[in-house]
Amino acid sequence: MSENQNLLAEQRRALILDEVRRRGGVRVNELTRKLGVSDMTVRRDLDALARQGVLEKVHGGAVPVLEASTHEPGFEAKSGLELSAKEDIAKAAAELVAPGSAIALSGGTTTYALAHHLLEVPDLTVVTNSVRVADVFHAAQRSSGQRQGAATVVLTGGVRTPSDSLVGPVADQAIARLHFDVLFLGVHGISAEAGLSTPNLAEAETNRRLVQSARRVVVVADHTKWGTVGLSSFASLDQVDTLVTDAGLAAEAREDVAEHLRQLIVTGEDEGADEL
Repeated sequence: MSENQNLLAEQRRALILDEVRRRGGVRVNELTRKLGVSDMTVRRDLDALARQGVLEKVHGGAVPVLEASTHEPGFEAKSGLELSAKEDIAKAAAELVAPGSAIALSGGTTTYALAHHLLEVPDLTVVTNSVRVADVFHAAQRSSGQRQGAATVVLTGGVRTPSDSLVGPVADQAIARLHFDVLFLGVHGISAEAGLSTPNLAEAETNRRLVQSARRVVVVADHTKWGTVGLSSFASLDQVDTLVTDAGLAAEAREDVAEHLRQLIVTGEDEGADEL
């Protein structure tokens, strides 16, 4: 981390979290030197990250939270993390959507960001099991009226999870009868060994149905998701066509991706998309 007096709070906190996870713990005085900010600013950042449940404050610093594979953070807890990366990923993913196509968006904060970038793509049919994603399109229609070319949104039923996704038999049956051109899939965790995983068993089954119903599967996930493994795997990397991620993805992870996926899109790099 380099010193920067002008870092936004979200950028500073993302750097702090990366440092805590990478080193297994960090002291306040180390962070003040590296970030070029006061002790009070660092302590406020640590308080905010601790409230989100992503690190634990200890005397003089912070350590990472060791999450169980069944731990499922709520939407609000996840929405404050890696905001810049998610926004860049959403912009890049939106460029993959053709007007008039039928797409699916799973639950998650990255797909929620993506939904905002799809509002101006004409004549979409959007299938989603995310209450938050559906709200983005419905709010746009309420504010601008039923304009020509506005998306048609199909919201599955089901039981609501902490991440505001609808899962279970009702959602599964609805999805099984549908076919869409592209699925944009947010994930709790991704790894070479476990593939795509989630701590929620019902959500895993619903995600399996989404993958099965899609002609193309695009995973939208920032680099912090790599190496995280939830309780239940629902797809292998071989079932994914494209990964859209940020420049923080490590070289070793990129090598693993290259062995399984056709395309890797890394935001914030000149090369952009690489066919693998």
